[in-house]
Amino acid sequence: MIEPRQEAGVSEQKANSQIGREDQTALFSLYGMTPKVEAAVINALAEGQISRVRALVSPLHPADQADLIERLNMPQRKRLFTYMGSGLDPETLAFLDDDLLDVALKIMGAEGVAKALPELDSDDAVDILEEFDPEERDSILAAMPVAERLIVEEGLAFPEDSAGRLMQREVVVCPSHWTVGQTIDFMRSQDGLPEDFYAIVVIDPARRVLGQVMLSRLLASQRPVRMSEIMTNTPYQIPVSMDQEEVALLFKRYGLVSASVVDDQNRLVGMITVDDVVDVIEEEAEEDLMALGGISDVSIRSTLLETIRSRFSWLFVNLLTAIVASVVIGFFEGTIEKLVALAVLMPIVASMGGNAGTQTVTVAVRALALRQLSRQTATGFVLRELSVGFINGMVFAVTAGAISWFWFGQAEIALIMGMAMLANLIIAGLTGTLIPLALERFGIDPAVASSVFITTVTDVVGFLTFLGLAAMFLV
Repeated sequence: MIEPRQEAGVSEQKANSQIGREDQTALFSLYGMTPKVEAAVINALAEGQISRVRALVSPLHPADQADLIERLNMPQRKRLFTYMGSGLDPETLAFLDDDLLDVALKIMGAEGVAKALPELDSDDAVDILEEFDPEERDSILAAMPVAERLIVEEGLAFPEDSAGRLMQREVVVCPSHWTVGQTIDFMRSQDGLPEDFYAIVVIDPARRVLGQVMLSRLLASQRPVRMSEIMTNTPYQIPVSMDQEEVALLFKRYGLVSASVVDDQNRLVGMITVDDVVDVIEEEAEEDLMALGGISDVSIRSTLLETIRSRFSWLFVNLLTAIVASVVIGFFEGTIEKLVALAVLMPIVASMGGNAGTQTVTVAVRALALRQLSRQTATGFVLRELSVGFINGMVFAVTAGAISWFWFGQAEIALIMGMAMLANLIIAGLTGTLIPLALERFGIDPAVASSVFITTVTDVVGFLTFLGLAAMFLV
């Protein structure tokens, strides 16, 4: 919408004043699932008002219905499913967290879930089913209609985290000799079109992809125009076996909203749309975040045993690396006994190095995930981080040295503190880049292992440098 530009002055001040008065209540008004609605549903559930619950929940978007289910406790969830029955939008299942799908299965039963899945796009149905155990999955599939079951089973046959699992089988296609008018009339006459699609795929008789026509261009063209005249070549045809992380990178790099999925013979088998890629990006980012923290995929609803198991292994690895650092300290036990100041100051050196290394590792892991690091750019990246480590090392060496001098009144301790700080920050910058690159080269996920290695290196180097210099010049 193009509007006349407002005069600067009173109108602008009023607008700024209005923005300043907006609070969380105004933000909640953008969503159907507000605290007021949540409280009303909970009260209606408690009082057993079935019609009131249905009147409150039915108008909500499936995402809001899923949000509501996640906020309720188990008795309230059971009551909500019972009261809503078939009134609960089947698409709600697609928005539920993975751990709540098991809850939905226990409440709805295999037949209830099987009845809901055919109402969804095939990619959503596959995404939901892959979260269940094999026995649960088989019982749900057995209760589904044959036609829908075959489509879902074909999707489940593709490798996990591949484009085949991510795609939807419902695709709007047409031959190249059709006109715009024929294509529009065809779509108007069909009842089984995908709920959301952005392009028509043009294929040959062997179902090989020739091109695609965006809906915007289709609607802007005259009816007699042939589809072959307005179609664009589709260089972004995704192999059905491509990893979903590569798919997400392709969508991000080229700003795609949809892309055809083809098999080894370049025949069309499905379509991936941007809403599915958003989920992949979120999932991959969450995995990397969890990995950097040394934990697996758990949530606030995970059991006590699951949470302990997910964290134990990396805590044990950290224990071993901490022992390595302690062994280094043990080599200088006599030096520490003679100068108490060393015991006070050495954690500062190790902590600064660890934090600096973690910062560099985070940047490196992100660059690797986005395919921003190549052989040509890696050298420049390492040199840049090395320079950052040197400059920060100089600044904090002077700062830490001055604090040490003021604290203990010994210039020698201040000098050693500064030298150790400089050395550790330089090593942190260097190893923070080289460790992820080396792990990537050996086929190890840098997001999982980098933090453990960088912490060990900076601790050992920090203690060794600080205590070694102290042993040489002070004792």
